[in-house]
Amino acid sequence: LPIIETQAGDVSAYIPTNVISITDGQIFLDTELFRSGTRPAVNVGLSVSRVGGAAQTKAIRKVSGPLRLELAQYRELLVFSQFSSDMDAATADMLRYGARLTELLCQRNGAPMSMAVQVAFLYAMTRGLIAHDIDMALFRRFKAEFADLLQSRYPELVARLSRKGELDDELETMLHRAVETWLAEATA
Repeated sequence: LPIIETQAGDVSAYIPTNVISITDGQIFLDTELFRSGTRPAVNVGLSVSRVGGAAQTKAIRKVSGPLRLELAQYRELLVFSQFSSDMDAATADMLRYGARLTELLCQRNGAPMSMAVQVAFLYAMTRGLIAHDIDMALFRRFKAEFADLLQSRYPELVARLSRKGELDDELETMLHRAVETWLAEATA
């Protein structure tokens, strides 16, 4: 396992480029992400896996397709937003979405999520079922309660997703209904 330290994050230097060219991928850890509290501090824009989606289930691949690009765009916008007090509505929306997406990807230590629950959360976010401007406290509640709702009221959905690893139209409809159920009850 080669480990390379870059100078000021420069991956285009001689040694990093040579190591990158002969390995099957790399994880680029970012000091700024670490300082901001992101653990692991993986820079998704510079990290590469040649295995990539081949190691994922079809359901995860389907719901997480745009995730890497969206996170990279969010982190880039976040840096630029620190220098500008005036931003347009689209930029503000992307920053809110990125903050919620980042929050969604944070897990408590010792509390892994099943693949079915991961798919459900990613589906809700990437398909726009959870509004980008949802209050962060309500979003954290969603994160804390939605998995329990799935397990208790939609056990067939969880079982089929876990068994098949695929997200078909029927399961998408069930997921959509589950998210709508939680939102209706949480905001009632």
